[in-house]
Amino acid sequence: MQVSVLGPFEVMRDGVVTTPSAPKLRRVLALLSIHANNVVRTDQLIEELWEDRPPLSATTTLQTYVYQLRKLHQLGSGARMPTYGAESVNASGTPALHTTPNGYTLAMPADGLDAQRFAQLAERGRAELDAGDLESAAKTLRGALQLWRGPALTDVGVGPVLQAAVVWLEELRKSVMEQRLDADLALGRHHELIGELTSVVAQQPTHEGFQAKLMLTLYRCGRRSDALQVYQRAREALADELGLEPSPELQRLQRAVLGADPSLDPPKVQREVVRASAPVASPSQLPPGLPALVGRCAQLDAAQQVLMAAQRSAPPVVVAVGAPGSGKSAFCVHVAHRVRGGYPDGQLFAALTGPDDAPVEPAEVLGDFLRAVGIADSCIPGSAEDRARMFRSWTADRRVLVVLDDVVSTNQLLPLLPTGSGCATLVASRRRLSGPAIGATVSLDPFGDADGLRLLTNVLGRHRVTRDMNAARELVEMCDGLPLALRAAASELELRPHWSISRQVYRMRRYPHQAPDISDNELDMYASVRRTYRLMPAPTQAAFRAMARADQPVSTELAAETLGMDEPSAESLLEDLVQFQLAEVDETGDGDEYGSFRYRLRRSFWEVAQSLECSGESVRSRQGRDARRTPAAAARSPQPAYRLS
Repeated sequence: MQVSVLGPFEVMRDGVVTTPSAPKLRRVLALLSIHANNVVRTDQLIEELWEDRPPLSATTTLQTYVYQLRKLHQLGSGARMPTYGAESVNASGTPALHTTPNGYTLAMPADGLDAQRFAQLAERGRAELDAGDLESAAKTLRGALQLWRGPALTDVGVGPVLQAAVVWLEELRKSVMEQRLDADLALGRHHELIGELTSVVAQQPTHEGFQAKLMLTLYRCGRRSDALQVYQRAREALADELGLEPSPELQRLQRAVLGADPSLDPPKVQREVVRASAPVASPSQLPPGLPALVGRCAQLDAAQQVLMAAQRSAPPVVVAVGAPGSGKSAFCVHVAHRVRGGYPDGQLFAALTGPDDAPVEPAEVLGDFLRAVGIADSCIPGSAEDRARMFRSWTADRRVLVVLDDVVSTNQLLPLLPTGSGCATLVASRRRLSGPAIGATVSLDPFGDADGLRLLTNVLGRHRVTRDMNAARELVEMCDGLPLALRAAASELELRPHWSISRQVYRMRRYPHQAPDISDNELDMYASVRRTYRLMPAPTQAAFRAMARADQPVSTELAAETLGMDEPSAESLLEDLVQFQLAEVDETGDGDEYGSFRYRLRRSFWEVAQSLECSGESVRSRQGRDARRTPAAAARSPQPAYRLS
């Protein structure tokens, strides 16, 4: 079975086209195909078919559509746990339509979808560009574009979910076309490109990248007046349709054409020299992603929608925030891998908290970024401000994704933001951040019962969980639904297959301060909470320890009495704990028109606070340690890849 979505929607099996004729059936198959080998949730399918007005029989009708697709295309069926990537394809390579706990997966071989082949060729072409092999890159990217036979899903009446996928594919197509044109221009093929670029610009008059390439092509062909006319038409189109002036880059190009700038002249080197020239830096620093991310479907969709937006005037900044152990870092890396194709100029990654739990200076991170994009050490400025200006200049006309883990404050974040509208920043933070640059905040709440059990099932297997279901539910509750704590407890059970879940629950209840006996430091829940604790000011640390002593929800009155201060000061410290995600708020009411609150610690955090109190870890000793730690020493500290917390 082969499916085509890059043009008219067609499904071919054994040389025979068997595309469904019913409009909604075509939509279901199109959505499953676009996301082949990944779970498409039931709610996504219902939204695609009926938007915000589904009938009462929507689920039953959808099941009927799935049955019809299996029958029409001879697709095997069967319930199974969600898997991702190549693991979801049958060992025989035969396409199949599987039912999962919350949706459906169309399992297909890697060459069964033209969109998949397009993405593979695009990735290979980018790699050849990075290696300086312009001839091969131009050929590969041209082959990728030839798979398109028109607009994506041109004969399918797409709904809101498919529309987002269509926009995404079209943006990727434009990106690949620009890269292929750049390769051809670098190879001196300007005479061959005039006709193609003239047609493209006529179809997309506000796309300044294509306008610039047409201007450069005409100039190199000795048609300077025509190049200037292209600029005038682009300016008029931008003003009429968007109310904008041309970008600074397009204006610089116009001035260069007027002044016959020698930098615009066609390349005079031989092609063999071009092939051996230094590659354009396009770093890919993302850590390995997880094979699957339990839960977080709504948050994943929200983040991806912002990062995939086609029309935007500024680079989006998405912040993932949650309590220690909520999986912020893993979430950001997972999202980054899903959207990386839209950022072909590079994906940069940095951890903003060092191994000694101290914040990393933005200047050090900027130096690493500039070196990663190919700028020599001798050219990198010394001050943070100059490095930030250089980084902003480099990103101004590129599409780069920046992923920042363990950001501590807005002041630490702002110097690291790229400026190009085609760029984006994805942030994992241990505290809530606020500022005009932040476009969206995604909250990663603890798992409920269903997602917690699903995580345990993914690690331990369905049989082991179902035979000890009550203990499994209790384990989720004892871990406060925090993915890191659950994963640590499950990993210990995974290493001891002869243990029951009940035994694990018993041990955790009897020895609450004993960390799981596992070798993976990234699963150390206590270390994750302590890391947040050590980032807080000393008065907030004292409030955290005081809440552990209280062993009950704390009011502002009780906190003020315990800490020896007035109520507004005590309330400020308690709210700081909420901002750092270490405390939760219960609204009591009590007849107060302005609301009154009690603040409490989760069980997992209470145990850490108790251990800090019992261990006698002093604020003074930590302050002395931080004073001895110079900025130079902080800059030399090795950075971890990323944490699950």
